[in-house]
Amino acid sequence: MKIGKATVPQSAICAHNPEAIVVRGEDLCNGLIGQIGFGDYFFLLLTGRRPDAPASAVLNATLVAIAEHGLVPSVQAARMTLAAAPDALQGAVAAGILGCGSVILGASETAGRLFDEIDRAAPQHGGDLRAAARAVVADWRSRGQAVPGYGHPVHKDRDPRVAALFRESQRAGGGQRFVQIAEAVEAVLPEVIGKPLKLNVSAAIPAVLLGVGFPLRALKGVPMLARCAGLIAHMAEELEQPIGFALSYQATREERYTGVVPEGFVPVQKID
Repeated sequence: MKIGKATVPQSAICAHNPEAIVVRGEDLCNGLIGQIGFGDYFFLLLTGRRPDAPASAVLNATLVAIAEHGLVPSVQAARMTLAAAPDALQGAVAAGILGCGSVILGASETAGRLFDEIDRAAPQHGGDLRAAARAVVADWRSRGQAVPGYGHPVHKDRDPRVAALFRESQRAGGGQRFVQIAEAVEAVLPEVIGKPLKLNVSAAIPAVLLGVGFPLRALKGVPMLARCAGLIAHMAEELEQPIGFALSYQATREERYTGVVPEGFVPVQKID
């Protein structure tokens, strides 16, 4: 990614004077507060335009779909951080968000890039999405890249959130081009990688969002934004019913030291 060399700081997002605050060309106090939902406001902040009905419905559906997922590593990290510093809610939430990577939460952006590449390759294959998917996935695999958004440790058939998001996208009138691409990838995976991996939510999110004009480069922001809500809920519960130390104790109980020791040293034996 090229870093710009601007010498004057500039932004098209917000301006203010003593009487008013303007966000993306709209009066915050008289035109937005109380008149726009947060999901739509996020879209406006990001793109500079209000979402149409399909984009609004699909974006809000994806935020709901990915906001909560139980005691995943990012949540455990946040809970243990809050246990150590209960006065630093912001630090605990940040600890959870710092875990956004290629395995957790970041896969949506990578899947979106895969789908975009297939979309651009399709004309070279006579518009055949399966042929384009086969070629692009094979190329990714030849370069040692994983196929993001497919397979799930629990949902061996399709992740149930996939059907819900695809259904909402179709109901709202969202574009289905990238849904078709996502399904084309699923169809060719058995022959390309030898495993019948099924769609999970990290592929469904970009499939429906790209269909309503959501920016490719901002895809990672959707699960990040949504998971902030889930993390804050977990932090509120942690303050009332703390389990952060219990999570760390579980790791301590299961730990087995495998390094060398000085002669005569006997490590403390764990109680099973």
